[in-house]
Amino acid sequence: MSNTETLDVSAEKSRDRLKKSDRRQQILLELKLRPHVRISDLARRFNVSTETVRRDLDALSSDGLIARAHGGASAPAQGHYPGLDERTNARVDERERIGFRAAELVKDGETVMIDSGSTTIQLARALAFRGTHCTVITNSIPVAMTLGHGAPEVLLCPGEYLAAESALIGTETLEFLARFNVDRCLIGASGLSAEGPSETVRGFAAVKRMMLSRATKRHLLIDSSKFGQKGLAHVGDMSDLNSIVVDAAPKGGLRAALDQADVEVIVARNA
Repeated sequence: MSNTETLDVSAEKSRDRLKKSDRRQQILLELKLRPHVRISDLARRFNVSTETVRRDLDALSSDGLIARAHGGASAPAQGHYPGLDERTNARVDERERIGFRAAELVKDGETVMIDSGSTTIQLARALAFRGTHCTVITNSIPVAMTLGHGAPEVLLCPGEYLAAESALIGTETLEFLARFNVDRCLIGASGLSAEGPSETVRGFAAVKRMMLSRATKRHLLIDSSKFGQKGLAHVGDMSDLNSIVVDAAPKGGLRAALDQADVEVIVARNA
């Protein structure tokens, strides 16, 4: 084969290869249709090495989007975790206090990322009530709708629609968030242990990590029932946070870990 022919073949193979984000999106689509995918099959399909596919699967697993299995991956087995509607109707007073206290952190003119969750919906209500003039980037449809008729300007992420959470997740969501640098992010979590915040809902850990990475100030909104709990996917270290906004002060090892990481504890008091 001549050098010209070799270059032509290489160019054709390069055209056949999907970029990383597209490969990972295709893997997620495959797992909606099949219970399991194999590394070797994916490597042939995408015209990449098995090591490249393995890295794709490891990344998707870290984000809580798939479950790694020997030689491949499967859709994550979800135990019972209450959906957004169920969580919205639990510990309402505590979450209202947290949301209103967190809203006080946001100043006029700031750019803010807010993720999906029952407590961040309360934050959105407080921001709308206060009439804070800010720009909010969110993956939560309820947050966007709550803010849409008030002073904040709202940018809603694209992505895969997660019906149980009324939220957007996935590669498109992460790529959209990565375009922005913001003054602060305010996120929720399924649990907070000495190791840091964690998340159980599929795809949420990756969204939270991206928001944390794009913000100058980083705040976690979490009620005390989640202290000491660990979700499926690790979101980040305690040192990734500037503050937590809570309904009651944590104690013991959790408080020690927060103090060691120099994370401010903001307790939302009764009005």
